[in-house]
Amino acid sequence: MREILRLVCTLTLIACIAGAVLSLVEVATREPIAAQRRLVMLRALQAVLPAFDNQPDNDTVVLGRGRDKRGRELRQTFFRARNGGKLVGIACSVTAPDGYSGNIDIMVGITPDGTVQGIEILSHMETPGLGDKITQQPFKQQFHDKSLDNADWRVKKDGGAFDQITGATISPRAVVGAVRKALEFYHRNSAAITVPEPPETPPTGGGE
Repeated sequence: MREILRLVCTLTLIACIAGAVLSLVEVATREPIAAQRRLVMLRALQAVLPAFDNQPDNDTVVLGRGRDKRGRELRQTFFRARNGGKLVGIACSVTAPDGYSGNIDIMVGITPDGTVQGIEILSHMETPGLGDKITQQPFKQQFHDKSLDNADWRVKKDGGAFDQITGATISPRAVVGAVRKALEFYHRNSAAITVPEPPETPPTGGGE
């Protein structure tokens, strides 16, 4: 009996120490991880937006876009890029759930008139050498200057305007569909997304 109690105490002590160490590691790495994620996002924004002089990640609009299967509200964040105070582009991150190997996360840059400025693949699990060619410039470049009005948003194998990848049609098809849905959502909500910056409010009160 004494041996069992000793073993329980030892395991409890080890568990407490391990928990404390993990907690300290989480606290120590929280800010660096957040900073790294922000850096990755800023690089993606720079890749898909026209030149800007503001901080798009601090100039955002968040809109509801429905509910998931569990009834939870889904929200979409739009990052607004400005140059000289003028809105020059909007970006949003979307997920294609129908990639060959799972989700494909994409940053889509859109000009205010609803034309794609660029796309960037943020993450994916597509097959190396085949589906992962969606990350290459020739594939991404074909989205530039495309809008809902000037392109058939399907891959060429399905009769559309976008090149698929030989031996890997599923991945391009998923990306094309996700970008099209991003454009459609933007068109339905452009008035709320492109609302002008509110004028700065002069300081009040104080008196002489």
